[in-house]
Formats: sequence, C-alpha cells, structure tokens
Amino acid sequence: MLMQIAPSGLVVHAKKVIRSWQLSHHQTLEFLRKNAANFLSLSNMLTGLMSILCTLNGFGQLACWLLLIGFMLDLADGAVARHLNACSALGAKLDDFADFTSFGLATSLLLQTQGLLDAILVIVYVLAVLARLCFFSTEIPFMYRGLPCPYASAILACTSLLTGSNLVVLRAVAVIMILFMVDQGFYPHDKILESQLWKKVVFAGGVLTMFCASSPLACLYHLAWSTSYILFPDTLWNFKVYCCRQLRD
Repeated sequence: MLMQIAPSGLVVHAKKVIRSWQLSHHQTLEFLRKNAANFLSLSNMLTGLMSILCTLNGFGQLACWLLLIGFMLDLADGAVARHLNACSALGAKLDDFADFTSFGLATSLLLQTQGLLDAILVIVYVLAVLARLCFFSTEIPFMYRGLPCPYASAILACTSLLTGSNLVVLRAVAVIMILFMVDQGFYPHDKILESQLWKKVVFAGGVLTMFCASSPLACLYHLAWSTSYILFPDTLWNFKVYCCRQLRD
C-alpha cells in the first residue's frame, strides 16, 4: 500500500512545484515588463553619477562618453515604456530625476568652476535644465517647449571631446544651449525608435559609434545628430508630421 501511495504523492508534489515555478516565472516576467523602462532610467542616472565622479577626479573624456551613453538610454526608455505598455507616474518621475542628474548636474560640471563667473554659469545652466523639466510643459500633442536637455548635454559633451575641453568654447556653447532651453520655442517629440526606419538607423548608428569611443567620428556623429534636431526640428524630426502622413496614406 505504501509503495502505491508514495509515487502518486511524488507526482502531486512535482505538479505543485512546477505550478509554483510557472507562477513565479510569470511574476518575474511581468515585473521585468513593468520595470524595463525604469531600469533604463536608473541606468541613465547611474551614468550621470559616474560622470560626476569622473569629472571630479580628472577623467573628463570618460565623463563625456558617459553622458553620451545616458543620452542614448534616455531616448530608449520612453519607447520601451510605450511599447510594453508600462508607462507610470513613477516612471515619469524617475526619468526626470535621471535627466536632471545626467543632463543637468553632470553636464554642468564639464564647464569647470575656476571663478565666480564660472560658478554663476554652472548654476544658471542647472537652473535652466530644472526649469525645462519642471515648468515648460505644453498642451500641444507631440511637442516639447524649450530644447530638450539631453540634446544640449550631447552637444556640450561632443564639444568638450572635440576641442580638448577648451573652456572658452565650452562656456560659449553652454550659453547658447541655455538660451535654447529657456526660450520656450517648440521642438517635436523625437520618438526615434517609434518613427521612420531611417531614424531607427540613426539611433543604431549612434549605438555602434559608441564602440569607437577613441575616434572623433563618434563625436562628430552625435554632434551632427543633435545639431540637426535643433536646426531642422520640423522638417526632419517632427513625429507629428510622420503620424499625419501615415494616417493620410
């Protein structure tokens, strides 16, 4: 009798273990789905913090490359959140914190405070990023108000790399970026990973060039990309125009 009951008990126990594993596996996948974009935002924040540490310890070039990595992560997190239907209030706040850390604090330190005027410029730059993130909202679909701070950060990082951290050039570019961020002009949602194929190719090219970090080509690529967004926001990067064309077709 015992010999007959034991195998059936093992089968029941095995089924319970399998069901428990399947449930745990499903919960893990669901957790990853809901938080994939948050992980990207956290990664962006970590690159910003590491960039700050690199700048403070004299590794300026590495700090710039970390900012460019954060730029790529920031472009990806929103697309991932929308694709996985995982947008949340927490995710939006985390994204803003990450942007402020990487594209506000970490980027401003590239300017190097060597005097009172330099310190004022750094403070003004950080405040411009803060104002851009907190107050320059718009009710117009598919549009930002003020230049998005990731593009300003990418331009400053590329300028620093290409000029060997020439402070005169860097500070002049920083002033221009501040003006673009606070002028409340309209810029389109880039949504590169959710738009035309050529924009996805541009993003993929940005990722690939990061593996050639020692080459000026990578800096020139990101600089041209970011500058084109500022100079040709509607003709090249307007996601709304693309959506209207898709509906028309």
